[in-house]
Amino acid sequence: MGLLKFLTALLGFFAPGSSPAMLLNVTVPRSTYRVQRDIAYGGGPRNTFDVYLPQSFTPPAPVVLFFYGGAFRSGRKEEYRIVGEALASKGIVTVVADYRIYPEARFPDFLEDGARAFAAVHARAAEFGGDPSRIFICGHSAGAYITAMLGSNPAYLQAVGLDLSAIRGVIPIAGRFHELALGDAIAHEIFRGPARPETRPSTYIDGKRPPFLLLAGANDHRDVLENHRLLAAHLREHASEVEERTYPSVGHMGIMVALAPGFRGRAPLRDDIVRFVNAE
Repeated sequence: MGLLKFLTALLGFFAPGSSPAMLLNVTVPRSTYRVQRDIAYGGGPRNTFDVYLPQSFTPPAPVVLFFYGGAFRSGRKEEYRIVGEALASKGIVTVVADYRIYPEARFPDFLEDGARAFAAVHARAAEFGGDPSRIFICGHSAGAYITAMLGSNPAYLQAVGLDLSAIRGVIPIAGRFHELALGDAIAHEIFRGPARPETRPSTYIDGKRPPFLLLAGANDHRDVLENHRLLAAHLREHASEVEERTYPSVGHMGIMVALAPGFRGRAPLRDDIVRFVNAE
């Protein structure tokens, strides 16, 4: 049994609905970061985020706001200490946000939450030792969709008093961007119908957008790889900077395993994110 299948099976026995990332947290040292937990960005119980601060750094540091995956129906920020440690240990102020999920939430509730979280991070970045002019958004799977939409459709940030210039860069990991059909009946419920123009990031890309770094594993579902190709092509058609990286021998969850200590040789995911964030 592969590592991810084993972790998923184990979590299914002990903690249904949790991510394999939760078990990978046991590999994460606590000496490389400090954390501030449960900072509210809205009025709901899932409108909070955790901030991972490098143990030693000289402000202002770049900031990454991360949204986890879970098909818009599962996930908790506490499960993603591997993300906080991986980036904070490289000098990046890292924010891991919760957002509303199904059945409480449907499209576009989680996008509105994402915009509110970004606005709160932007307003408080200096307080955390971060640079408000260098805030990147990053997400895996469902979180990749949130980041791509926030980086493509200006309406979400405009609703919280910001514009796309506030986003320094967009880092979707293993995302589906509704260029192809949705996968199951619950996804149709979550999006109030099938994939359609209003649910596609590409619909809103009518000019230059923040730089994108699109990351995926070569063993992921072909729909993910095709969605990445199509979104990259659309960004390039509108003069946006976009870089694509596809890692051999990793799949949809395996790409996130590469952030955990002891597994970083599986793919240079952390190195590529850090390089992108630190680029001038």
